[in-house]
Amino acid sequence: MATVAERLGVEPIRLWIGSVLTLLAALIGGSLAFPRTVYDGFVWHYFWGPVQADANAAVCAVRQGDTTRYLYESAACSAAAEPVAYPGYTLVSEVGYVVVLLIALSGLVFLLQRLAVGSDRGLFFSLLPFVFFGGALRVVEDVTDAAGTEGLITYPLNTLIISPIIYFTVFAVTLIALLGSIALERENLVDSYTRPLVGSGSAVLAVTLAFLLWSAVAPDGPGTFYPQVLIVILLGATASAAGTWWLLERYVPAANAGTGRIGLVVIWGHAVDGVANVVGLDWMIALGAGPNLVPKHPVNRAIVDITASTLPASVLTFTGDTWPFLVVKLVAASLVVWLFDERIFEESPQYTILLLIAILAVGLGPGTRDMLRATFGV
Repeated sequence: MATVAERLGVEPIRLWIGSVLTLLAALIGGSLAFPRTVYDGFVWHYFWGPVQADANAAVCAVRQGDTTRYLYESAACSAAAEPVAYPGYTLVSEVGYVVVLLIALSGLVFLLQRLAVGSDRGLFFSLLPFVFFGGALRVVEDVTDAAGTEGLITYPLNTLIISPIIYFTVFAVTLIALLGSIALERENLVDSYTRPLVGSGSAVLAVTLAFLLWSAVAPDGPGTFYPQVLIVILLGATASAAGTWWLLERYVPAANAGTGRIGLVVIWGHAVDGVANVVGLDWMIALGAGPNLVPKHPVNRAIVDITASTLPASVLTFTGDTWPFLVVKLVAASLVVWLFDERIFEESPQYTILLLIAILAVGLGPGTRDMLRATFGV
C-alpha cells in the first residue's frame, strides 16, 4: 500500500515538516485571530494553564481577559468563571500529548535515519537512564513546592520541569547527549555511541537523585526519606513483572518473541507505575510513611472511583481501591508487547525502537515520579 507521501509525490521528511508547520500556523493563527476561543478556551485551558497553576502551587488558575489569576482555595475555584485550569492532566490534554509524541517520534526517525543509527536494540537500553531522569526531574519541582517561596527553583523557571514542558526539557538533554555520543564515535574516541550515551544519562540521573536525597537529609530540607517505600515498590514491581513474563512465556510464548528482553523491560516499567500508585495511594500510612497520596491522572482517578463504587467497603479495607490499576497496566503492557513481532523490527527498526521507548516512558516516567514522591515524602 502506497504511503501518503508516495501518493502525493513528496519526500516523507518534507511532508512531515509541512504538516508540523501547518499545525503550528493553525494554532498560532487561531490564537491571534480568536484569542478567547482558541488560546484561552483550548491552548491555555488544557495545556499552559495547568502548568501555570502547578508552577505557582495554586489550586487553580483563572484566565480573565489577558491576565491570569491564581486561586488557592477550592471554593473560589469552583465559583470562578471558565476557563479555569487545575494542575495535572485532563483527557483532552493527554490526547494532545499523545499526538505531539507521535509527531515527535516521526521526526526523530528521520533524524536517526539521516545519522544512520538507532536500528539496533542497544539504543533502547542506552536511553533507559533518561527515562528515569525524566521522572526524577519532575520530583525536583515537587520538592520546590514543598519548600514554599524559598525554593531553589521558582516561577517561571520551574515551568521547565512541569508537564508538558518537562518533556521538551528531557528531550533536549537526551538529544544533546545522543548527538555528542555519536560525534565521539565518529571521531573514533569510543567504540560505540551507546557507551557515552548511557554514561550521560546515568550522570544527569545521579545529580538529580543527589539533589532529592539532599532535600531529605538537609536540616531545613522540605523532604523526608522513607526507604521502605522504595524497597516495597521495586520489589513489588519486579515480582509483578516477573510473574507476568512467566505467564507469557508459559502460555503465550509468541507474545514476546519479537521484543525479547525489551518486552520484559516495558512490562517492568509499567509495573513500577502500577505498584507505585497502589503503594502511594493506599499503603503509605501502613508503611509508616506519612499520609496517602492523591491520584493525578484521569485514568487513575477513574479506576479508583470505579473500584470504590463497585466493591464493598469491607473488601476495600483489606485490598485498597487502587490495585485494579496495576492489573490494567500489566495487561495493557503485555498486549502492546504482543503487537511488536520480528517483522515490525525488520520493516522500520528506528521507529519501532523509538516507539517502544515512548511506551516505556509513559509508564516508567510517571511511575518513577510517584515512587520518588512517596519515597521522599513530597
